[in-house]
Amino acid sequence: MASAAAAAAAGEETVRASHILIKHEGSRRKASWKDPDGRVISATTRSDAAARLTELRGQILSGRANFADLAARHSDCSSARRGGDLGTFGRKQMQKPFEDATFALKVGEMSDIVDTDSGVHIILRTA
Repeated sequence: MASAAAAAAAGEETVRASHILIKHEGSRRKASWKDPDGRVISATTRSDAAARLTELRGQILSGRANFADLAARHSDCSSARRGGDLGTFGRKQMQKPFEDATFALKVGEMSDIVDTDSGVHIILRTA
């Protein structure tokens, strides 16, 4: 995979995004910084994970909560410590459903729920 800097230098489109990941029993890796043994993740259905994300998304859209704050508290990704910020990336650097959803967003837009092998996500395109 090419780096984001290499992609940008080659004139390829890049994006910057933050996300909140909720892992579930179907996730390829059933552990996270919040759940090192994977006990909670293994007991979470995809439906339960999606319902949690739907609630978080609603809090963000209503202005009751900030995306970065919720990512820091709820995301199963290590990017949580950066408020969910994944930095800049180009094509073929993320799982295809995640890439497609991110590139389809306008800057400042938030996705609906996106399923990948890692779990379920909501994505905020930041650049």
